[in-house]
Amino acid sequence: PIIRIQIMTKTLKSVITIATAAAFAAPAVADDLEEIDLEFPKPMFVGTPVAAKRDNLEKPDPSKVIKKIKVPKGSTNLAKEKDVTSSDDFPIIGELEMVTDGDKDGADGSFVELGPEKQWVQIDLGKESELHYVVMWHFHKNARAYDDVVIQISNDADFADGVTTIYNNDHDNSSGLGKGEDLAYIETNHGRVVAAEGKKGQFVRLYSAGNTANELNHYIEVEVWGK
Repeated sequence: PIIRIQIMTKTLKSVITIATAAAFAAPAVADDLEEIDLEFPKPMFVGTPVAAKRDNLEKPDPSKVIKKIKVPKGSTNLAKEKDVTSSDDFPIIGELEMVTDGDKDGADGSFVELGPEKQWVQIDLGKESELHYVVMWHFHKNARAYDDVVIQISNDADFADGVTTIYNNDHDNSSGLGKGEDLAYIETNHGRVVAAEGKKGQFVRLYSAGNTANELNHYIEVEVWGK
């Protein structure tokens, strides 16, 4: 009986200790986060809009635009001025370094234009990092939607192993990267904010396969928030 009482006492102390730790742990998580206001370029829709028609196109809703993100304290835009490679070694317009140069303006001279069909750009963060948000701007000089937009994270520069997909609007798997459930969207100066939920990796690769205005692929800027 004495031994049983001692065991029960130890068990009860352990339960109390775990419960107490859990109670204090929850606020600590919230305290470790900070809210960041994303910086957006000025709106730049010019010319006659081309009607964007896609089966998986979301209905624009200004109230759902994400303008702030909550990230662990100490998080930064890890992509800023990092090296960029691409499936198109010779962009039609611009240089690949424009993807991470911090310039989000929609005017000519601020974007890189890649060839038609499926293309990708890839950012090397330098080392494995904990990622929380990817923010991308394809092109916002006029209203258009980009096809087969896929964002993947990996520690493998060739993306042959350990690949995690955090966004995929390729609803019919026409790009061969898997069928996606995300919706295509009309490009605006607010870009698109995609949660990475703490996934880890050194490389971020972004795919697209033309758009509703033409068959080409464009990137103005990509931010990767993490630590």
